Amino acid sequence: NVVVTSDDPRAFAALPGFFDVIVADVPCSGEGMFRKDEEAQKQWSEDNVALCQARQKRIVADMWPCLRKDGVLIYSTCTFNRKENDGNVEWISSELGAEVMTQADMLGGMPGVLKTRMGYSLVPGHVEGEGQYCAVVRKLEGEFAGIPARPFKRPARPVRNSPVPDGLNRLFRVPVTFRAKGEMITAVPQNIAADVSVVEDALHVVAAGCAVGTVKGKDLVPDADMALSLILSSDAYPSVNIGRDVALAFLHRDAVVFPESPKGYLLLKYEDLPLGFVKNLGNRCNSLHPQSRRIRMNIK
Repeated sequence: NVVVTSDDPRAFAALPGFFDVIVADVPCSGEGMFRKDEEAQKQWSEDNVALCQARQKRIVADMWPCLRKDGVLIYSTCTFNRKENDGNVEWISSELGAEVMTQADMLGGMPGVLKTRMGYSLVPGHVEGEGQYCAVVRKLEGEFAGIPARPFKRPARPVRNSPVPDGLNRLFRVPVTFRAKGEMITAVPQNIAADVSVVEDALHVVAAGCAVGTVKGKDLVPDADMALSLILSSDAYPSVNIGRDVALAFLHRDAVVFPESPKGYLLLKYEDLPLGFVKNLGNRCNSLHPQSRRIRMNIK
């Protein structure tokens, strides 16, 4: 249920009124990092604060049209000064047309969270972790800077399906739409497939849905991501529950063997938590755990 994109914020204006909620964790002057990073202290200046404030306004203004009327924006920084925090939230409220949501119980009465004029400040020493600020606003206006926030209409056209090997539907617990890109097959839940298609038409999409696997002749080699999918059917592949030592060996990409298990692709689980796939050949296994994800250190 996730689409990953990589775009300048202004590109999102191509999706007017598309989003119900937006979390904008904007780049800031990093005052919350002072305690643990001396370099953050050296980089701080009043000019940098002003630069960050202007950049933050630009980011929010560029993506504002894609938030629907009555939609919610969560604005977040890791700094403390009022210019980048309360000052910008006040600007969003007055210039873009938003209601600042300042209910006292917004964060459930969490101890140590400090209320500011427009939001909330999390200060080291009062709460665990590094310094942060957040505020919540609700969009009131339907237009900004001459760009009409038109109600988003779901496309009437059907989502185009790519040809894929037969029988893959059994792998998932919910109906999915399959797509093929080269040898890679991906699956997107049907209930969001139309939305995913709209986003793909408007933005640069890095990844969408779940990687199912690659086609090798008539065989599907399952992808490591599918092992971790919440919609993978429990009986999609034979599974083997393994102990801690074997789990660590698999994640380290050491040799593991399962002579008593069926030959073919096996889903390995530790305490019923899926870890990944191996192809069981009987006397040895081919690991499908990606080299880039292996545990590098030796853990006993």
